[in-house]
Amino acid sequence: MFDALKNLKDKAEDIAEAHGDKITDGLEKAGDLIDDKTEGKHSDTIDTAVDKAQDLVRKLGENGAEH
Repeated sequence: MFDALKNLKDKAEDIAEAHGDKITDGLEKAGDLIDDKTEGKHSDTIDTAVDKAQDLVRKLGENGAEH
């Protein structure tokens, strides 16, 4: 079971390394869409969530580059 989780983590890191820019752009677009749909009522929360998700993708990509 541990090996399967490690393989999944490694695969996520590889994908983030190869496609991190597309993923972060998609997160930004999704955040903007949600912000529009909620008429800006939750802009700060949405921006914070998008920023954290983008940071995670960047960290995964950096870890993938180390392999």
